[in-house]
Amino acid sequence: MSARNTKQAPDGGWGWAIVVASFMGQLLAYGSPQSVGVLYPEWLNTFQDGKGMTAWVGSLVSGVGLIASPICSACVVNFGARPVTIFSGVMVSGGLMLSAFAPNVQFLIFSYGIVVGLGCGLVYAATVTITCQYFDKRRGLALGIVTTGTSIGGFLYATAQNEFIALFGLDGCLLLIGCFALNIIACAGLMRPLHLPAYYLKQRAALAEKAEEKVLEKTPDMEDPIKKNQSVNVLITAETKEPPPYEKKSLLSYVALVRLMKKKQKEYTEYLNSTRELLQNRVFLAMCVSLFAYCLGAYTPLLFLEDLAQSEGLINGISTIPLVSIMSIAAGVGKLLLGIMIDIRWMNSIFLYAFTLLGSGVALLIIPVTKNYAGLQVISAVLGFFSGNWSVIPYMTTKVVGMDRLTEAYGILMFFGGFSIMLGPPVAGWIYDWMHSYDLAFYFSGSFVLLGGAGLFLSALSCWNKNQEETNTPETEYTNDYEKVATVA
Repeated sequence: MSARNTKQAPDGGWGWAIVVASFMGQLLAYGSPQSVGVLYPEWLNTFQDGKGMTAWVGSLVSGVGLIASPICSACVVNFGARPVTIFSGVMVSGGLMLSAFAPNVQFLIFSYGIVVGLGCGLVYAATVTITCQYFDKRRGLALGIVTTGTSIGGFLYATAQNEFIALFGLDGCLLLIGCFALNIIACAGLMRPLHLPAYYLKQRAALAEKAEEKVLEKTPDMEDPIKKNQSVNVLITAETKEPPPYEKKSLLSYVALVRLMKKKQKEYTEYLNSTRELLQNRVFLAMCVSLFAYCLGAYTPLLFLEDLAQSEGLINGISTIPLVSIMSIAAGVGKLLLGIMIDIRWMNSIFLYAFTLLGSGVALLIIPVTKNYAGLQVISAVLGFFSGNWSVIPYMTTKVVGMDRLTEAYGILMFFGGFSIMLGPPVAGWIYDWMHSYDLAFYFSGSFVLLGGAGLFLSALSCWNKNQEETNTPETEYTNDYEKVATVA
């Protein structure tokens, strides 16, 4: 373990200022993406494009950050949480303001879906990393407070965006929330680093090495004059046989490049072999498939429920408390309660996660037969509560693969989830464009979520005892390694 990771976490003090700054950073960054269902009907009315194409905007803003999470974590480890948060604030704010001037949906896919999505991924990685640096014993509590910012942000922004659209129009709304996002930069000011990032350590080591070389060059040579003359003669005779300097330099560069390529090839081969070993674990493979199936259907109501209520005539105009607000606040409650439940000694985290998937699938299948707005509000609360199951995934992954492989396994899971989130809403939108009804889209989503939950439950049931014995590893192995914890928090 490196020296920068051994510094004692204060577990309080300035750490609570870090928690407040990180909470606000996630609230400001994720507020609009978590309530994108409010903006979706406005984009449909403005650009008159298909629901499937327009759905790419909302799916990318959630999926891109997950798929790019390894890159975002690497940026934080190398450059630190404060610079990355400042840069992400510019990205989120700039993407939202650019979206106000979007001439078509394709431009929105870039400005809102990709730019804002990457900015949110960077904010999440930076805030979680800096929180893990400052907390050890109270890390679970600190991370729970910080990550609740996304849910509270979605709840507040859904109502705020409705009011802004009514007062200033869609363009004015996007400009205003883009201005709010600039406050992420102010949050970064509080993120005083506890450990120096890897980039600064490398720069410091390089400067120390250069200074040492200069000192050695200035040191007078105290060697014997006779030996010195002999070595000079040898050098002179050797010079006539050596190639020109430029050829020697190019040869050395070629050798260095070949060595670097071989080293990278070896690392990639080892990573692929390790990934293959993980996927050979039946329960972990079932987790990947179930997460893919869940994300394929679970993000459909976040984008389409508000449009469904308006198109079916279940509500006139804009609701005071939109459905996405109900989903967001219920998700925050779900994160806390499900997190508390998995701490119960007899609770099986895999079965608990499978139960949330089964409950979400049933709720999705009930949506097409619900013919009043109050029923949709109840279903939104149920779906939001069960979407808090993201807090269960790290614990469940640890039980299946062990703490030593948690970082790698969680990255694989996030790739499956992010890729599925990008596909789910557009597929549901294309189904609507084809059938001119949301019924088949929600039946499709609910069926996939149910299949994912049932498959995970059966896989865990058949070999749970075996996996429990194999993965009974100490969970404190990387307690102080904040880089690994940040990647999986």
